[in-house]
Order: sequence, then structure tokens, then C-alpha cells
Amino acid sequence: MDAQRRGAPPGGQSRVGALLRGWRQRRRLSQLELSLQADTSARHLSCVETGRARPSREMVLRLAAALDVPLRERNTLLLAADYAPAYQESSLDDAEMASVRSALDMMLEGHEPYPAVVVDRCWNVLAGNRAMPVLTHGVPRHLLEPEPNVFRLALHPEGLAASMVNLGEVRALFHERLLRQVDATGDAELRALYEEVRAYPDPEGYDEERDGGTELGAGPFQVPLRVRTPMGELTMFSTMATFGSPADVTLSELAIELFYPLDEFTKKTLQSLAP
Repeated sequence: MDAQRRGAPPGGQSRVGALLRGWRQRRRLSQLELSLQADTSARHLSCVETGRARPSREMVLRLAAALDVPLRERNTLLLAADYAPAYQESSLDDAEMASVRSALDMMLEGHEPYPAVVVDRCWNVLAGNRAMPVLTHGVPRHLLEPEPNVFRLALHPEGLAASMVNLGEVRALFHERLLRQVDATGDAELRALYEEVRAYPDPEGYDEERDGGTELGAGPFQVPLRVRTPMGELTMFSTMATFGSPADVTLSELAIELFYPLDEFTKKTLQSLAP
């Protein structure tokens, strides 16, 4: 039986096979390791990757789950195999997302007087609470419109970087974090963002000896956020929250970053600014 009769495209590797192979190599798995995780044979996986066999819809989803492929890219895999997408992509304004909007509002408002933001997969800020101006005060409009981006806000020389006490530490951490995300997702937009922020020059008045140190501090966090403000130096750390078991592309890509004071001065200062 030739390749066309088996349902595989004639003459070469199928698009879904090439995509699956790319994801497997990104995860640094052998065909045997992936086949064991996806409950299939290494021979069948090899045939899928080379285009000699067309995977079923269930097989594409099993392989995608074993490879921890983001939901957006799982839809891409299904389309490449000539199947309909499995995951819808909603707008936060849709009626069925009302409970999500309510949960986000509760988290943002409940976290005041400390800053908090909701971001998408590319770290664009979709919403923030009333405490965020403490971190965006003095940032020029071109970094805030049409929507701010966490990495641009933090690392652009006209943004938060200009007032960051430990810019060297934060910059190294942010570059590493973003590069890990690029490697894990293969996202072209994230890659472009990484290349952009890597090329930012030092802010005016930057002193590498003063602001560029990478020595670990005595506190519980290797790299806290330390910012000079008119009220004094504020020191914070942050946590990230995501939704469990999302079945929607938009929901799977949302994250909430919550900032907390790391010392008593920062705590009292933020509380004194509470709206």
C-alpha cells in the first residue's frame, strides 16, 4: 500500500509530522521516550514524523499533551493534520467569560493596596489594579499605549529601568525568563520581544558598579524588585497565578502577577497610598 492510500501526503514529510518532530526535539525527547509517554509505538511515531502515516485526531492530541504543547499550538497541529481545532479562543468580553472577568476583578481589587496586573502570553498588560501607578509613575506614554508590556515597562531605558536600584540583576533575570519561555513555546512574537529587549541600551546615568551587581542578597529572594521613588526605595517580590485546567486558548494564556512588599517601609508606604 503506497503512502497516498494510507492517508499520508505523497512525496515527503507531512506538515503535522514536521511540527511534531520540532516539538519533540524542543522537549529533548527521543522517539522512544515520547512513544512511551503517549502510549504508542516508536515505529508508528517515526512514520507520523516522516509522513508515512497520518495520525488520528486522538493521536495528535495525545502527542500534544505528552509534549506539553500550548493549547494555541495544539490547534495548529490539528489543522496541519486536516482536523478541526479542539480549543476555542474566546474574547474576555464574551458572555461565557463573565465568571473569568469576575475572578480577575476580585483578585486585582482584593490585592490592593499592592500592585497587580493581568497579562497575556506575550506579557501585554490587559488589566491592572489602582496600585499599579506606583510602578508606572513617570513612564512615558509611548510605553503605556496602546497597551503596556511588562518587559518593555521594566527594561526600556525610559521605563522602570531608569529608577531601578538593581537593574543588572533584574535585567539578567528577565532575559533568562523570557528566553526560557521562547524555548519552551517556540512563539515567534515572544522571540521578537526577546530580541527587542535584549537590544535596549542602558538608561541615562546607569552605573554598572552601583546598579549592575548580581550578588545574592541576604533575603529570601535572589532578585527582588528595588525601585527608587519620591517616597523612598520600594522593595517588592511577585508571584504568578494561572487558571487550572483551561479548555480555552485565551484562558490558558492569561496570568496574574501579584506584587508584595518585602520590607516594612514598602508595606507602610503602599498602604499610605491606598485609594
